[in-house]
Amino acid sequence: MKKMNKWVIITILLCLLLPYKAFADAAVGEMIVTLGENLTNEQKNMILSEMKAPNDVEVLTVTNAEEHEYLGDYIASRLIGTKAISSSAITLEEKGTGLKLESKNINWVSDEMYINALATAGVKDATVYVTAPIPVSGTAALTGVIKAYEISADKKIPEDVKQAANEEMVKTAKLGDEIGTEEASALVTKIKEEMAANPPANTEEVREVVESSAKDLGIALNEDQVQSLIDLFNKLKELNIDWNAVGDQLTAAKDKLSNFLESEEGQSFLDKLKEVFSSLIDAIKSLFS
Repeated sequence: MKKMNKWVIITILLCLLLPYKAFADAAVGEMIVTLGENLTNEQKNMILSEMKAPNDVEVLTVTNAEEHEYLGDYIASRLIGTKAISSSAITLEEKGTGLKLESKNINWVSDEMYINALATAGVKDATVYVTAPIPVSGTAALTGVIKAYEISADKKIPEDVKQAANEEMVKTAKLGDEIGTEEASALVTKIKEEMAANPPANTEEVREVVESSAKDLGIALNEDQVQSLIDLFNKLKELNIDWNAVGDQLTAAKDKLSNFLESEEGQSFLDKLKEVFSSLIDAIKSLFS
């Protein structure tokens, strides 16, 4: 009887411990897909094929109501629309891999904007694919990616953090309309790097981070743009986000930033900015000559 009790205890302990290890092992490399609820069956099959999703892949549905829930405060309802068609696939990778993302038919939100927003939300070490059957802005896709990550990683992301990530994505995309997509993505990445290195304690220090990051990249911002970024990062600061963890996920965005600054386009942008400042200095000098 004593021997039987010993094995019963061992069996119970194994049942308690093994599922956690098995789940962790199974999660890495497995894909979860989110599909917009208003896709036709033909579109769903086309997207699953495009994603190279296995036949037994877990599929989640994203509704238009969910899209409005997370985007309604930051973008006009008419731009969100009445149909959910954006779709995504997320595959968890080994620890330390960082975030990688590829998109198709997304014409407003860049890959780096997604990566930045996902890192803010706490998404880690994953390969993400975002797509739609027709060209779309891409704002709604973040809702699906986060939803899939919560299930695949068995981690609940706080609602205020989800909201903040969506706000960041929209604000960065809007800033991209004004100063350039690459420039906006690079700036947000740079600000996060600085916040990880030297976390600001108050609003004035947040302003310093924003302004110094823009200066380092040769990006000229007006006061409205500066204030919009201050408001965003003040909000993020209050959420107690681990900026070092965020920075660890931004490898792809940082690589894109470095490549952009070294590219002909990036150098041309910096050269033009220098010309503007040179002309401005000459104009000021002429006032006193």
